Amino acid sequence: MKISEAQATVDHWIQTLGVRYFNELTNTAILMEEVGELARIMARRYGEQSEKESDKDKDLGDEMADILFVLCCLANQTGIDLEQALEKNLEKKTNWCSGLYFSLELTIVSLFMENCSCLSCRKLCDC
Repeated sequence: MKISEAQATVDHWIQTLGVRYFNELTNTAILMEEVGELARIMARRYGEQSEKESDKDKDLGDEMADILFVLCCLANQTGIDLEQALEKNLEKKTNWCSGLYFSLELTIVSLFMENCSCLSCRKLCDC
C-alpha cells in the first residue's frame, strides 16, 4: 500500500466506520500517547529496563500502525500529502548529506595539502 492509499483508506474508515475526525489538537495528543506506548515497549524490550509481563504480548507492528493511523488522520485534516512530503524530505536529507560529504572531503584534501611538502601537492595547491 502506498502512503497516499493509506491516507485514503484511513479517511474512508473514518467516514464509514469511525464517528468523526477528532480535532487536530486532540489527534496530536493521541499521536503522542501512541508514540509513548511504542517508546515503553522499545525501552523495555530493547533497552535497559526489564520488560513487564503485561507488555510481553504487545505487538510492536500494531503499535507502529496505531501511530501511522493517527498521523494519516492529521495529514488528512491539514491537507498534507504524506507521500509527497516524505519524498521531498528524503530529497532534502540526501542533498544535505551529499553537501556535507563534499564539504568534509574538501576539508580533508585541504588539510592534507597544507601539511604535505611533496611536489605533487605543491603543484595542486600552488604552495
